[in-house]
Amino acid sequence: MGYDWLQLAACALAIAYAGARLTRLADAIGEKTGMSGSWVGLLLLAAVTSLPELATGISAVTAAQSPDIAVGDVLGSTVFNLALLVMLDVLHRPDTIYLRAGTGHILSAGFGVILLGVVGASVLLEREHVLPGLGWVGGYTPLLGVLYLLAMGSVFSYERRQASTREPAGEPRHAGLSLRTAAWQFALFAGIVALAGVWLPIAGSRIADEMGWSRTFVGTLLVAGATSLPEVVVTLAALRLRALDMAIGGLLGSNLFDLLIIAVDDVFYTKGSLLADVSPMHAVTAFSAAMMSGAVIVGLVYRPHGRVLRTMSVVSAALLAVYLINVYVLFVHRE
Repeated sequence: MGYDWLQLAACALAIAYAGARLTRLADAIGEKTGMSGSWVGLLLLAAVTSLPELATGISAVTAAQSPDIAVGDVLGSTVFNLALLVMLDVLHRPDTIYLRAGTGHILSAGFGVILLGVVGASVLLEREHVLPGLGWVGGYTPLLGVLYLLAMGSVFSYERRQASTREPAGEPRHAGLSLRTAAWQFALFAGIVALAGVWLPIAGSRIADEMGWSRTFVGTLLVAGATSLPEVVVTLAALRLRALDMAIGGLLGSNLFDLLIIAVDDVFYTKGSLLADVSPMHAVTAFSAAMMSGAVIVGLVYRPHGRVLRTMSVVSAALLAVYLINVYVLFVHRE
């Protein structure tokens, strides 16, 4: 068992190191191409930091034959990413993040609610064989793909309209780094993140068997926590760069990409519909993430000023409460 934990830790360290480098490279690419921090986070960082979930999901449904770990990893990452907004809110001073964040994030969070609703409902309905399928692929798979493309198109259109009102850029932060160099280094570290993610589900499934834990719990908390390390590192690095919109855009964008991964995993899972062969407890995580995304939208519209016990906004307190309740429900559940 010790070897499995060591393998999990080694993958986590590789992901954390590569994630730290990716943040500065993404910031450099955004600076040299004129992309906003929100768009860099949503497009570049979100996709790359979600590569471990993509690699883990494909590996889980093929090599490890563990659909619960694949789905648990994706949905666990969504609630974990939203919980990272709590950490961001605590560290961001003197104002709350909802007071300073751009309103464009409402689009990402809103589409997140829609996709999470589709996934949560599909987990429950697929077990009853209510939804039509396309061969071995569930009917929710093409719907998730269409919704993801619609979300990206909507955010891109919004950012393009906002570009004309944006203030001119200040002093260049990455003058010594060319766009070409930043791009190939970005691809290199993205590959490291992806390769490390391949090994995570195999070690996670072995740990689940040896510890007697349900694979739903392991996938949603243990593996999801490891594959979400890039988001942790990127969020902290973006905060140091004072790129708040990049940090929030990366987290909300990762959630959208993570939910698209369920569609990709479903294609690779040739035994039938992926969500038909997983625990119904995953619906709890999906709906928890939907409630958390809704709270984020409330925060971005209401923009609270004060903090609860001088630590976090009331919105972040709600996010933390829902996250802890979800963890508790999954921990006490036994399959």
